[in-house]
Amino acid sequence: MKTITFGGNPVTLSGEQVKAGDKAPEFNAIDNSLKPVKLSDFKGKLKLISVFPSIDTSVCSVQNHKFNKAASDFGDKVAFIAISNDLPFALKRFCGAEGITNLVTLSDHRDLEFGTNYGFLIKELRLLARGVVVIDKDNVIRYVEYVPEIASEPNYEAALSALKELV
Repeated sequence: MKTITFGGNPVTLSGEQVKAGDKAPEFNAIDNSLKPVKLSDFKGKLKLISVFPSIDTSVCSVQNHKFNKAASDFGDKVAFIAISNDLPFALKRFCGAEGITNLVTLSDHRDLEFGTNYGFLIKELRLLARGVVVIDKDNVIRYVEYVPEIASEPNYEAALSALKELV
């Protein structure tokens, strides 16, 4: 299990951390209209899942803007999914105010299935750790990053490079 810190202090991640080569675990979350969404709803597509703690922080805002911009280069070949434990209302407000239109934003707040099934759930805070997961069309994980310090940005270049290899 990787050591993750928040403000330099270690935190505990609940669940099993995934790795490249694993079959992507199913999960249920809710979208901005409170509709249930699961991983299998994106069957046959490449998926980039951008994981972040809270949309109301500057680093999370930057992360969502960067992946929103990158998503426009891939068209409908890739589902860019942004997931946190924020309430769907906060995600909807942010996307509307910031012009985020290329991401499917999901809330893991209700069931914590993504966080637990992928090992991103911070036990002490009930937030998700920061990271990126790239999943191929057959639902095999091809790239995973658990950002070691939650206040740091993910490696966009590495994640997008892994995605480009699959397109």
